Amino acid sequence: MTTHPPKFTFDNTYARELRGFYVPWEGAQVPSPQTVLVNDELARELKLDPAALATSEGAANLSGSHSPDGAAPLAQVYAGHQFGGFSPQLGDGRAILLGEIIDTHGKRRDLHLKGSGRTPFSRGGDGKAVIGPVLREYIVGEAMHALGIPTTRALAATTTGEDIFREGHKPGAVLARVASSHIRVGTFQFFAARGETDKVRQLADYTIARHDPDLADDPEKYLKLLSRVISRQAELIANWVLAGFVHGVMNTDNMTISGETIDYGPCAFLDSYDPDAVFSSIDEGGRYAYGKQPVLAQWNLARLAECLVPLINPDDADDAVRQATNALNTFPALYQDAWLKGMRAKLGLATELEQDIDLANALTEAMKGQDVDYTGFFRQLATEVGDDGASTRALFKDGGTFDHWFEHWKSRLQLETATAQEITNRMNAVNPIYIPRNHKVEEALAEAENGNYERAQSLVQVLKDPFTEREGLETYAKPAPKDFGPYRTFCGT
Repeated sequence: MTTHPPKFTFDNTYARELRGFYVPWEGAQVPSPQTVLVNDELARELKLDPAALATSEGAANLSGSHSPDGAAPLAQVYAGHQFGGFSPQLGDGRAILLGEIIDTHGKRRDLHLKGSGRTPFSRGGDGKAVIGPVLREYIVGEAMHALGIPTTRALAATTTGEDIFREGHKPGAVLARVASSHIRVGTFQFFAARGETDKVRQLADYTIARHDPDLADDPEKYLKLLSRVISRQAELIANWVLAGFVHGVMNTDNMTISGETIDYGPCAFLDSYDPDAVFSSIDEGGRYAYGKQPVLAQWNLARLAECLVPLINPDDADDAVRQATNALNTFPALYQDAWLKGMRAKLGLATELEQDIDLANALTEAMKGQDVDYTGFFRQLATEVGDDGASTRALFKDGGTFDHWFEHWKSRLQLETATAQEITNRMNAVNPIYIPRNHKVEEALAEAENGNYERAQSLVQVLKDPFTEREGLETYAKPAPKDFGPYRTFCGT
């Protein structure tokens, strides 16, 4: 049976409607592209044949070496605050937007290639990526999707047949990822910093048409766009914190308007619960620590608000600032509501009582400094609905810190009408047993650097169903071995 080259059907509104917001650009030629992982489910959603993506023509398309018919490859320009310092020009320095595809649900999706070579925005870099970071983003992004957290997704990982120098020579690779769009807070900042209000308005109108079309004719559409982004980000960050996810590099160029998680560089999931957890090797001051993510999200959103102030009320800057500030001030309550809703679910609570916030906060206080496996705790707790808490108590260095909280939790469960088994079942439906454990990710990446992708493929398959315990997968549910040591991650691309 002959497999034909992939057929992409593009409709590229960004290229057509936003001239001046990008540079047309082709990916670099590479010697021997080979598709090593393909996301079959996502490919079909994009009306693509997974087998065709694995052909030599498909690999050439997904590496950036050869743009398929209908593509409009381009490098997007944006600015951004990076660790608090403003860079007026960043942009796609190692990536290109290949084009936009309308999926089987009628939804517009960007197809983006990361690691496809130098662009005008590379700022001295080689624009390439290596297999380790590419697979990290593939694995973690797909895990986030399975957990129900909005995210960019991986369509394929393609090796290039060349060695790239990253602390030694490593196999080059390109990630093909999909997003609702790649419009970032930093995209607005680029034009706002130049005083190009007309282009900020053009970008805002395009963004509204793409993500919030119901606002198109609203006289307060720019203020409401800001409020929508604030709401989306509050829920997103709450989901991160609930899952124990640490992004690691929450710069404004890494915050999407769509509310999707983007750019899995130095990211990781918590092993032990620690609000000060930092995994990024470059975050020496802990700016983007696990517990600081909500605060930094609001800070980033304030930077977006600054860009939109001239649009919110062109005739009265003070009034525009007041309205934007009022919108920003809704973030803490929106975040807490989303976080508490998630914590209620994790704790098996279907009803809503005012004291639930105290119960949730008391739990995180009890976990501090106890070396408690964050993910494992909630799965273990689900077994204690009708029990005495002994097995969960054993997860704490000082069981006394758990005992007091456990008594309050059991008392709170008495106010639920469900049976013990029903509560356990609903806890297991939202508390994953399988996450991208850091040591498992590192094992997969180490083997991939030697040309073996079986561990990576197996890990992706396990993580597709994170809530259902399955026989034979016990090692995927266990915390890192004691000798795994402090975990540090690197951007790497």
